[in-house]
Amino acid sequence: MPNKFYTELIVKTSPFDMEELSGLLWELNPIGLEEGELFIKLFFQEADAVTKTTRFLDELQERNLIDSYTLEEAVLENRNWNEEWERSLNIIKVTDKITIRPSFKEYNAVPGEIVLVIDPKMSFGTGEHQTTKLVLRTLEKYVNPGIRLIDVGTGTGVLAIAAVKLGAQYALAIDNDDWCYDNGLENCAMNDVSRQQVEIRTADIYGVSESEFDLTLANIQKNVLLEICDALIAKTRLGGTIILSGLLHQDETDIVNKFTSAGVSFLDKDALDEWICLVFKK
Repeated sequence: MPNKFYTELIVKTSPFDMEELSGLLWELNPIGLEEGELFIKLFFQEADAVTKTTRFLDELQERNLIDSYTLEEAVLENRNWNEEWERSLNIIKVTDKITIRPSFKEYNAVPGEIVLVIDPKMSFGTGEHQTTKLVLRTLEKYVNPGIRLIDVGTGTGVLAIAAVKLGAQYALAIDNDDWCYDNGLENCAMNDVSRQQVEIRTADIYGVSESEFDLTLANIQKNVLLEICDALIAKTRLGGTIILSGLLHQDETDIVNKFTSAGVSFLDKDALDEWICLVFKK
């Protein structure tokens, strides 16, 4: 049964950068997000919405991404989230080779095009956000036929599914959010991807016993990437590739310094608006 009420949070920050803040706030997995001229509204059904949003905004302050913020709360009667969610999703042409569409919208693919059918539900990774686009563009360059990879913080599973469609033999897609497990399984089924190709698992990287992956990717915010740096490298085979995103331009120096000092070499970079994707080789 859906909850009768939901929490609306109005976030105002100084400075206020709509695109950057919107992209960051999606990491909280709200059931909805609306952009205003000088504010962003977030919608949640969890009881701890205020606590987790406050903690997240405090982290943004610590990272000097914002100077200050205000947070206003209202508890309102539920809305038809499925209807609003469907209206908000679009067909996304990521590259000449990769397009993402929701299951309820038709699209005529050209020969050789990879069309990913993704319904995000509560999981991050629709393809709308620049970080997802950056990783998909990077996967086109670095996925070789037959490789094994791990996708840390998989969300909808879109990156793992795309890697398999690009020729990877196996992808282990992990996330510590229970919503992602169900949503990942649904998206794999819609893309005719078997469990032998993409394995969805509820876990963090420390709960994975496997290692020696040819490619390790993580589209997560900077502070988490810094914390799990050694674990990401440990999961990657010698000569393997690490792809990191969820990062802003100002995060580059700290991430490159941390990972290169841990023993990997900086290999490549891509950027889209204020977001970046970094590639390392072990």
